[in-house]
Amino acid sequence: MDVTQLTESSVGPQVPSVIAVNDEGQQLHSDSWSEEKEEEEEEEEEEHKRCDEDLSTTRRKSKVELDKDFLCPICIQTMRDAFLTACGHSFCHVCITTHLRNRSNCPCCGLYLTNDQLFPNFLLNKLMKKASASQLVSNAPPTEQLRLALQQGVDLPVKELGLLMQLLGDKKRKAEQEEAETNMEILLEFLLHSRRQKQEELRKLQGDLHFLKEDIETVERQCWELARAKEKYLLENRTSRDSTSSSWDLSASVGNDSTQNRGAGSMPGSSQSGISPKHAVGNCEGKSLLLNPSKNELCPVTGSLDHRVSDAQELPDRLTVGKKLQVLAQFEDLQEAYLQRKRHVAQMHRQNRFQELSQKKLKDEKHAGFQSYRDGLEDFQSVLSAFTRYSRLRVIAELRHGDLFHSSNIVSSIEFDRDDELFATAGVSRRIKVFDFATVVNELADVHCPVVEIPTRSKLSCLSWNKYIKQHIASSDYEGIVTVWDVNSQQSIMEYEEHEKRAWSVDFSRTDPTMLVSGSDDGKVKVWCTRQEMSALNIDMKANICCVKYNPGSSNFVAVGSADHHIHYYDLRRPNIPLHVFKGHQKAVSYVKFISPNELASASTDSTLRLWDVQENSSVRTLQGHTNEKNFVGLTVNNEYIACGSETNEVFVYHKAISKPASRHRFGSSNPEESDDVSPHFISAVCWKSESPTMLAANSQGTIKVLVLAP
Repeated sequence: MDVTQLTESSVGPQVPSVIAVNDEGQQLHSDSWSEEKEEEEEEEEEEHKRCDEDLSTTRRKSKVELDKDFLCPICIQTMRDAFLTACGHSFCHVCITTHLRNRSNCPCCGLYLTNDQLFPNFLLNKLMKKASASQLVSNAPPTEQLRLALQQGVDLPVKELGLLMQLLGDKKRKAEQEEAETNMEILLEFLLHSRRQKQEELRKLQGDLHFLKEDIETVERQCWELARAKEKYLLENRTSRDSTSSSWDLSASVGNDSTQNRGAGSMPGSSQSGISPKHAVGNCEGKSLLLNPSKNELCPVTGSLDHRVSDAQELPDRLTVGKKLQVLAQFEDLQEAYLQRKRHVAQMHRQNRFQELSQKKLKDEKHAGFQSYRDGLEDFQSVLSAFTRYSRLRVIAELRHGDLFHSSNIVSSIEFDRDDELFATAGVSRRIKVFDFATVVNELADVHCPVVEIPTRSKLSCLSWNKYIKQHIASSDYEGIVTVWDVNSQQSIMEYEEHEKRAWSVDFSRTDPTMLVSGSDDGKVKVWCTRQEMSALNIDMKANICCVKYNPGSSNFVAVGSADHHIHYYDLRRPNIPLHVFKGHQKAVSYVKFISPNELASASTDSTLRLWDVQENSSVRTLQGHTNEKNFVGLTVNNEYIACGSETNEVFVYHKAISKPASRHRFGSSNPEESDDVSPHFISAVCWKSESPTMLAANSQGTIKVLVLAP
């Protein structure tokens, strides 16, 4: 058999041809080679990583071991100025010399050692310097390491330098790109935020302009209606006056005819009715007749009619100009008060509208919106009218509180009784004096004597009349005693002596005549009941208490001002934790007063007054203009106005909607050589008369004035 045939027959069908081997074999070989190469590269990378890790670990270990070799055995710190002993140990020069002053041995091996056997270890010092330098380089950032390497003159091939420059250039371009993108992102965010802020301001401004446009139209319409009503009234008045004049002329002519017919039967120039036409109209010895619109009658006046009319118009014109100047002086505050009210009304309107939309009740939407805007305008109109109603404080009476037996006359408290008929004063003179208000105002006397005078054991800090039992009044004194007095009998009813230090404040509840509250320098607030001898409740606040006040709407709530700069509002049914804590004053809170059950006013020695909403637990407004840094200067409130004293010997009156004073009055000094600008005296107590523009004010000289708000 042929060899070729044998080969082809036996092996040929199972062995690929030479071309197939060349094509497929080459492909398979190339694939397997590439896979092997990738595996080898991965193994090499892993091997390099392991080597790097082992090298870094070895370096760390060697560094640790090297650091240990550089430590002084005595101070366990890196050696400074290393010295070698005769026994072969190295120490800091200071450490070993200090040791050898006490002992003569080596600290490591205990062999005998003296200062003569110490030698400088130059080699170790050199190694430590190199180690410290290399440590600084290893701890330095990569850029610093590169800079140090280049400064040390490391030789690099030109090709590697080119690659390094290319890498640095790419890194620089990437850093610049990222920095530019970051800067643009920040700039864009700033511009977007500015646009949002300005859009919000524009929205508010457009809303304010919308409020002003609507209110201007409303007020112009009301002015037109008033002018029309005035014109109608004048027309009716002129018609009535003309008809009256015609009737007088007719009666006068009839009277003359009858006189001529009768002959001499009456006095010349008179009529049967006793009314002379010359006195009714025209002039008679310089007298004219002017209609009094309030009484709808003719009144004889002196001078010409034109002069009288001009005088009658001059006073309202002066008042109007004064009110306009007053508004301009407080324009910013008034504008803010107007916009706050309008925005609040608009917000309430939007909420109501949303509720109506959700409930599908839109029948009276336009009327409700107009009514809400109108209510906001009327609310501000009432504020503006009240603010411009008064511009000054006028003195209507004055009296002296001091007496011949007491040189100190500071009045620390002044209070009206339940019916505003009597007022009581107290202070450092150790006396409660009760005056009749009508007598003080109506009788002009150099000295006003009190109707009741009650001596006390100590100086008094505060008074509080019972608003139900007219003859009961409570006092707190410098010894911490709270006393309830009967004014009629001039005797004490109850005395409470639980306070350990001076009691600054006491207050009767307006809703429960048997309850009263007091606060003291001992940091305790105590609630008392006139039916029992011990305190009914005790609140320990850990800070000096300067003032306490019951909420006029409920005897369950008490406001407390303290030296911690805060007002604590307590529910006495849960006295462990205050219901609210009002923060904002920068110094001690000296007074708290309730304007209404939801409105609280406070005074502080930071020379500010603050208004709070006790229901919403929020600050409403800050009032400032007076000076109060160290003394109790008084605080009193009514429905619209707040009055306080000042250390400049002035009384300040604020409208509760305006942050600046509406009026003020300065107490004069009794010493003519003493200037008011540098007067050491101050206002020490103030008190409004209920529902009245009249108030009482006292200063540290013992002068008490009755003041009334005037246009």
